[in-house]
Amino acid sequence: MNLAGKTALITGGARRVGRAIALELAEAGCDVAVHYRSSEAEARETVRLITQRGRRAAAIPGDLDASAEWPRIIAAAVSALGRLDILINNASMFDPTPLDNFDPARWEQTLRVNFLAPAGLAAAARPHLAKSGEGSIVNLCDISAERPWRNYAAYCASKAALICLTKALAKEFAPAIRVNGIAPGIAEFPDSYDETTRQKLIARVPLARAGTPEEIAKAVRYLVADATYVTGHILTVDGGRGLR
Repeated sequence: MNLAGKTALITGGARRVGRAIALELAEAGCDVAVHYRSSEAEARETVRLITQRGRRAAAIPGDLDASAEWPRIIAAAVSALGRLDILINNASMFDPTPLDNFDPARWEQTLRVNFLAPAGLAAAARPHLAKSGEGSIVNLCDISAERPWRNYAAYCASKAALICLTKALAKEFAPAIRVNGIAPGIAEFPDSYDETTRQKLIARVPLARAGTPEEIAKAVRYLVADATYVTGHILTVDGGRGLR
């Protein structure tokens, strides 16, 4: 699919992997709606970088923890840029939820942001994506959906649910809209990880290095632009970590 003149909405598009995806799709010719919750300055900088590349862009605020925001975010993106062809569900919560201190409210919030919000955004975006004729959704999943981490059960469960949702939407939205997912390994370390922790994780990767946000962004571009006969697929981008 030729992305020139298409419009993409990227949740959590202000920084880190989200920004890399926004810039990659802009380079491919997309206009981009950059969703953010609290990172307004970073979102405006991402918009500036997109417009530097000759594409239109808009910063769209919204709290994915509030279900009323989901259709409003879609409507704001369409209002700002005139259409919607691509939805990238990138934003997520990544907080520890140790089971020895079970907090139902934190679990519910994690599932709402990481799983229910992508579902609600997809439902609201469906008419616009179908009208496009080449609509595409990419959900950012995680390899932890199959290999959960200690103390992050809510996050891992939410990503497992997102994988199931991706496959369900691929069936339900076909043939007008393709729906795929990406399961990254190490794409960008949380700021809280010290060097010892980082090196310990890298030691588990056959390619012996961390991935980059740009590599995840290129995988998104592939699924959106080139994989035109692919739907319901989860593309693992983990440097081979799943082999160990």
